[in-house]
Amino acid sequence: MRIAIAAGGTAGHINPALALAEELRDRGHEVTFFGRPSKLEGTLVPQAGFSLVDVEVTGFDRSRPWTALTSLYRVWAAKRDLERRFKQEGAPDAAIGFGAYVEVPLLGWCKENHVPYLIHEQNSVPGLANKMMAPAASRVCISVPAARSVFEREGDPDHVVLTGNPVRRSVIAGDRARGRAALGVPDDATLLLVFGGSLGARTLNEGMAALKGRLLSIDGLRVVQSTGKGGYDEAASALSLTDAEAARWDLRPYIDNMGDVLAAADLVLSRAGASSIAEIAALGVPSVLVPYPFATADHQTTNARYLTDAGAAVLFKDDEVKEPAFGDALVGLLEDSSRRAAMRAAAKGLGQDSAAAALADQVESSARG
Repeated sequence: MRIAIAAGGTAGHINPALALAEELRDRGHEVTFFGRPSKLEGTLVPQAGFSLVDVEVTGFDRSRPWTALTSLYRVWAAKRDLERRFKQEGAPDAAIGFGAYVEVPLLGWCKENHVPYLIHEQNSVPGLANKMMAPAASRVCISVPAARSVFEREGDPDHVVLTGNPVRRSVIAGDRARGRAALGVPDDATLLLVFGGSLGARTLNEGMAALKGRLLSIDGLRVVQSTGKGGYDEAASALSLTDAEAARWDLRPYIDNMGDVLAAADLVLSRAGASSIAEIAALGVPSVLVPYPFATADHQTTNARYLTDAGAAVLFKDDEVKEPAFGDALVGLLEDSSRRAAMRAAAKGLGQDSAAAALADQVESSARG
């Protein structure tokens, strides 16, 4: 079958779409992406071996209502271009959008031309594009149960499906031994992984600096901390690691091989973005989550509940990182391997590593009517 995917803007939209595309390609389907070459998808999609069709759209600023006119015109123009393309090359058998505004022309065209389409929502608090396109979707696929109530419609219990948030195979294939070898971490060491997303998190960096002495007093503990590119110098200055301390505390601006590093970890301290939650759950790593407090509608806290409700994580508010209870909880987990084992089993029980296959099943089902 021919499947069209619209995803763009941020890695949180694009990486789940690529995970689905990999699964669909392995099942023998032809996958084409629709997005903006000037944005992140213009880099990530070709790197993964998929073609990207240019769709030039812009969102609108709610504080400047007149920008909606330009946005609507560009959606209309993009749909006109898609009409020409599909007349020449044939229409897709199904399409799916991952929440960015770039999905609106593609899914709008599908609606007008009776091509089935789905949407996938990564977060617990859905974005505007997905809420706009949900009513005519053949399926609304969600990552966490908290998003269900937004999309449910009376008399159609099958409209919303919990598939989980697809994770790319390069992450799911993470290997503990390979990760530890790359990091230079012994097999018998306890490894704490700290990251705040691609931009890092100042609160986490400051919290780690405050706990340095206490953490390094734990026998056999190793720390890998990703500060974010903009926070590295500040974090390095705050930690002031000696050569002996730096041998146990790997401070870096960014982590490239996240699959292997996650697999190598015994405990994760992280923000609670949708992609982070999905990857942590897919690898089954116990976690301490500190949601970003200024996320829209506090959706990172709701994201985190997906793991905490399952017993796979513990949750602290951003302003609690400076409190003694935070340090006590972090150290307590690092020293309690049996509790971490229970949390790991709870995370694995969520089945996040099969989300791409579950979503691909829904796409195939919609395409076949």
